[in-house]
Amino acid sequence: MHDSKSVARLFAAPFTVWAVLFIVLPLFFVLYHGLTDGEGAFTLANLWEAVQMEYLRALGLSVELALVSTVICLVLAYPLCMILQEIKRGRMVLIFLLFLLPLWMNSLLTTMAWQTILEKNGIINMVLHALALPEVTLINTPLAIVIGMVYNFLPYMVLPLYVSLSHIDKSIIEAAHDLGAGRWQTFRRIVFPLSLPGVISGCTMVFIPALTTFVISALLGGNKILLIGNIIEQEFTAAYDWQLGSALSMILMVFIILNIVVEAFSERDAKKQEVDS
Repeated sequence: MHDSKSVARLFAAPFTVWAVLFIVLPLFFVLYHGLTDGEGAFTLANLWEAVQMEYLRALGLSVELALVSTVICLVLAYPLCMILQEIKRGRMVLIFLLFLLPLWMNSLLTTMAWQTILEKNGIINMVLHALALPEVTLINTPLAIVIGMVYNFLPYMVLPLYVSLSHIDKSIIEAAHDLGAGRWQTFRRIVFPLSLPGVISGCTMVFIPALTTFVISALLGGNKILLIGNIIEQEFTAAYDWQLGSALSMILMVFIILNIVVEAFSERDAKKQEVDS
C-alpha cells in the first residue's frame, strides 16, 4: 500500500513541478504586481484604475463578442454532431477532420488568412465586384472578430458535443419513438438534456479563449476595436505598466472563475437530471 502511494507521488512529481512553474508562479506574480505599486508597497490604486469606464467598455465588448461567438459555435456544432452520429463512419471521419483542421494549424496563420479574405480588396469583395454587387466593409469590424473567433474556436465546441452525444444510449431514443414521441419531442425531452454536459463544456471551452483573445481582435479588428485582451497585452508589451496590466488581468480572472463556477453547478444539475431520467 505504501509502495503504491510512493509510486503515485513519484509519477505526480513532474506535473507538480510543471504546475508550480507555469500555473502557481505566474498567478502569484500577477497578484503581486496588481496589488503593489512601483516601489513594491501594497495598494489598491491599480484595481481602481482598472475599473475606469474605458476599460469597462472594452471588457463589456469582450464579453459581448465572446457570448455571440459561443452561441454561434453552439448553433453550428450541435446539428453537425447530430449528423455525424447518423452517417457512415468513413464519411464521418472525413467531415470530422475538416472541422479539426484549424487545431492543427497555427491560429495566427488562419487569422491572417481571414484578414486576406475580409479586407477591402479581399476575396469576398472581389467576388462581389465580379457579380456587379456592391462591396461590403468587413475588416476592422466586430463582425470580422466574431468570424475569426468562430472559425478558430468551433472545434472546441464540436469535440465535447460529439463525445456527449455519442454516449447517449440509442435504445433510449428508440424507446421514445416506440412510445409515440416525435423527433422534436425526443430531442427536447431526451437528447438535449442528456447532452447538456457536452454543451456546457463546449461553451466554456469557447467562451474563455474568446474572452481573453487578443491576436484575433488585433488582426481582424485593427486599432479601431480594442478588447480587454488587447489592452492587457499593450500594457505589458508597449506601455510596460505591469501593475495596471496585472490589475486588468485580475478582473478578467474574476469572469473566468465565475464561468467555471457556473459550469460546475450546471454540470452537477445536468448529471442529476440525467440520473433522474
